[in-house]
Amino acid sequence: MAAEFIAQQLTLAKNISPLAWLTSTNERGQQAFSQAELPTKKHEDWKYTSLYNLSQAGFAATAPEAQAHAPVIPGLSAHRIVIANGEIDTNASDAAALELVVRFRDARPEQQEIIRGLLGEVKADRGHLFADLNDASINDGLFLLVEKNQRLEHPLHIVYANSCSSTAGDEAFTVNTRLLVALEQGAEATVIEHYAGDDTVDGVQNNFTNAVTEIRIGDNAKLTHYRLQLMSESAFHIGGTFIDLQRDARYEGFHLGLGTALTRNDIIVNHNVGGSHCEMNGVYVPQNKQVIDFHTCVEHKVAHCTTNEVFRGIMNNKAKATFNGRIHIHPDAQKTLAELSNKNLLLTNTAEINTKPELEIYADDVQCAHGATVAQLEEKARFYLQSRGISKEDAEIMLSFGFINELLNGLNHEEIGLWLRPQLAQRFGRSDDLSAQLTGEL
Repeated sequence: MAAEFIAQQLTLAKNISPLAWLTSTNERGQQAFSQAELPTKKHEDWKYTSLYNLSQAGFAATAPEAQAHAPVIPGLSAHRIVIANGEIDTNASDAAALELVVRFRDARPEQQEIIRGLLGEVKADRGHLFADLNDASINDGLFLLVEKNQRLEHPLHIVYANSCSSTAGDEAFTVNTRLLVALEQGAEATVIEHYAGDDTVDGVQNNFTNAVTEIRIGDNAKLTHYRLQLMSESAFHIGGTFIDLQRDARYEGFHLGLGTALTRNDIIVNHNVGGSHCEMNGVYVPQNKQVIDFHTCVEHKVAHCTTNEVFRGIMNNKAKATFNGRIHIHPDAQKTLAELSNKNLLLTNTAEINTKPELEIYADDVQCAHGATVAQLEEKARFYLQSRGISKEDAEIMLSFGFINELLNGLNHEEIGLWLRPQLAQRFGRSDDLSAQLTGEL
């Protein structure tokens, strides 16, 4: 069915209403995708993650009429854009937010030139199958340009809300999203990518989101970036995030994986000029039979750059997770400081984690470290909490949250952490208020 999946997605791509100024991008993507093979477990980068269920899904020619609920993060003052089943919902979006970005379909000729000059440059030469599919299908997208020495006062909150109506039939639908972010010298911004979706209809695996984000951070600029994936457990999500850092640029990213039947996220960071810093954290909490796969690669190409990467996962029921983090130190990348840590907690004997942190070093004057752990809940700690009158269930929640709370506490926007904690509690079968346990008062 792999060949059929590629043929079907190509047919969908060729049936789009193209933008004349992006036809060359469409054609390159279609050619590359048509020559590709759907990866199997024989491919090292896909060794633990199967695309079989995705390849078996039948895909409708168009997405159904959107009926998705676009969640709000309480207390967060942000410019909000809602994209429902791939289309911008102007009624649910803020007028101020729509003025901040350029929609590809509405781009003026001079804006088209800027977008064409940036589009695909960050992800160049990565050989990413699903980024090629995104190129093949691109007929819209969002472009955020923060000009020299400008600072966005409020975060840009982009909600991708997918939904399948009860009358949509049993076919899945495909949504290709594209976000292009460019910060000029000395600029500063916060961008929240928020992927949401309603529950499945009659057990149908109802949508496939193929999301590509390209980020270019200029000299002495700073981007705070949240990528929050909380889609329906019936959905498929493939994501590619490609980041270029210029001189003294700073990237602070938080990546969350909760929803979908299958998630695969590739995150590529390029240190292109000296003095840049990457602070990248992530949390994944799959349950039931969910599969979540994070692959990260940080390319240190030049000297005097730093990276600190921390990912933590909690696996429950029969869930399966993969973390493959790679830091590549090139020969010219002397004076590099880089650390990579991945810690995992298995709540059941049937949960699974495959972790592979990698350091590939070709320079001799560097300070680098990496490590991974896999553990289960400590019986002594659980017994201690139960001896203090705390139920077994609440004790397990408290211990689990203690495992990831450090990363939640470190978020630059407290409102996001406060909003996430109750949703994380629901992953363990609890929806009541566990405020003391979930605010780090352990």
